[in-house]
Amino acid sequence: MPPNNKFSIIIPFKNWSSDLDECLIQIQKLSFKEFDVVLLPDKPVKIPDAYQGMPISIIPTGAINPALKRDQGVKGSEGKYLAFIDDDAYPKTNWLDIAYKIFITQPNTCAIGGPAITPNKDSFWARVSGAVFLSRFSGGFPERYIPKPPARIVSDWPSVNLIVRRETFEAVGGFDSEFWPGEDTLFCQKISEKTSMIILYEPELIIWHHRRKKIQKHLRQIGNYGLHRGYFAKKFPKNSRKIIYFIPTLWVVFILTGFVISLFVKWVFIFYLAGWISYLIVLAISLKDICRYETKLVGYCAIPYILLTHLWYGIKFAQGLITTKLISSLGR
Repeated sequence: MPPNNKFSIIIPFKNWSSDLDECLIQIQKLSFKEFDVVLLPDKPVKIPDAYQGMPISIIPTGAINPALKRDQGVKGSEGKYLAFIDDDAYPKTNWLDIAYKIFITQPNTCAIGGPAITPNKDSFWARVSGAVFLSRFSGGFPERYIPKPPARIVSDWPSVNLIVRRETFEAVGGFDSEFWPGEDTLFCQKISEKTSMIILYEPELIIWHHRRKKIQKHLRQIGNYGLHRGYFAKKFPKNSRKIIYFIPTLWVVFILTGFVISLFVKWVFIFYLAGWISYLIVLAISLKDICRYETKLVGYCAIPYILLTHLWYGIKFAQGLITTKLISSLGR
């Protein structure tokens, strides 16, 4: 289908939800009006009357992963640019204006990613979950969750807030992935391998993204990320075999082996104690960073979340490293 509109907003989801309503309400408020919306539910849904005036198409996909949903959505879309967002997220009003300006002024930029901020109106524990990622020491990549100037080239960006030129998307074969999560990592790797174009981080390309409300769901999400990143570090190393992804696993090894050996070797106990003191300093720095964006209460409650996040991610990353064939789950 030849591109007619400037942007196609692609939204994969399972069932209609209040979050999707919020997403569509905010899309209606976008200041850049040249777009169409492609909704990708598992089963057929009826467009509520509130959105009848919007340029929406619905493509039921069955129970397939979000990567394949997005590929189907692109085939049924009209835009020259493809704006990917999740159904539990919503954009700032100038979202498409910023992307359009970059695309027309920077022809070597084929994709743009921006931060996905935790909404202030999220529940307390959802904000605690989001706070884990607000420091480089606790989450690794705070620029994915808060605006962190300057704009810069990146090798990997989450598909919750990723806008891509259609010609690039088609040139690399789309997502075309059996993996979820992690499909966006492989998509970005294909861009770097098959094109000479760049992926740009733009801190003002803002959306808001709801977080997990319970610790169990937070850890389940973290575990999925760790499992896939560990597997990718082995199988797809170009943008996954980085020391930052290995650190939580090294910390788990340190905790377990250091404890056992320190029971028998005195100097190892001193080294082990020094490691924990260093980690407490890391937690203190993380708390300071978090409190720049969140309340002190959220920051203090995030500390045990950070500890559990590091341990569980490290364990699942190690599992991914030794897994011979990873079969992704839809999380249903």
